[in-house]
Amino acid sequence: MSHKIETICLASVNSYLLAVENGFVLIDTGKPERRGELNARLDDAGCRLADLRLILITHGDYDHAGNAAFLREAHGATIAMHGDDAARVEQGNWTLGMKPKPDKFPLFYRIVSRFIRPGPFDTFAPDVYLADGQTLQNFGLDATVLHLPGHTRGSVGVLTASGDLFCGDLMDSMIGKPSLEFFIDDMPAAQASLARLRQLDVGMVYPGHGKPFGLTDVK
Repeated sequence: MSHKIETICLASVNSYLLAVENGFVLIDTGKPERRGELNARLDDAGCRLADLRLILITHGDYDHAGNAAFLREAHGATIAMHGDDAARVEQGNWTLGMKPKPDKFPLFYRIVSRFIRPGPFDTFAPDVYLADGQTLQNFGLDATVLHLPGHTRGSVGVLTASGDLFCGDLMDSMIGKPSLEFFIDDMPAAQASLARLRQLDVGMVYPGHGKPFGLTDVK
């Protein structure tokens, strides 16, 4: 079954709204500073209060988990994410569990990151801890959870039965050709995650940053 995908890109961060039976599933939630715009985009897509069934967080970064607690309270939705990133959102500590020096963090992004500081964040505890191979059919989504460490330990992807992959920040297409994301905490883990994906029936990849691309375009 193919699901309609609504891409919500705010401040270069992608969230994806998928229409399912009796509601919607939202993959990632963007920054809390863009909450008003996010609400407007959800409303425009027909996602009214109580229509959101599942909020799936691909990893515990501020710009992906920033509106999860707010949306759960507004919609009564379930928040799901991998347990290895849960402490990061429970404490609002973005360096928790990360290496002092990541394996990939180019100079340009290191410089830019000095001028970017997370604002207020509503900490939360997930309702569901996702596991590799877990189905999302209970939420009306014909898809499987894939544990894809590399960007963070608890990063996950969502692979639908039709071959659409929502990869979080494992890969992006921000600059030039699609590749592993600009920030990789653990390069061997990221390369293993990518190699695993190449063995699966993946068609279009929907990244946390940038436009969709085919997995075969990733070098």
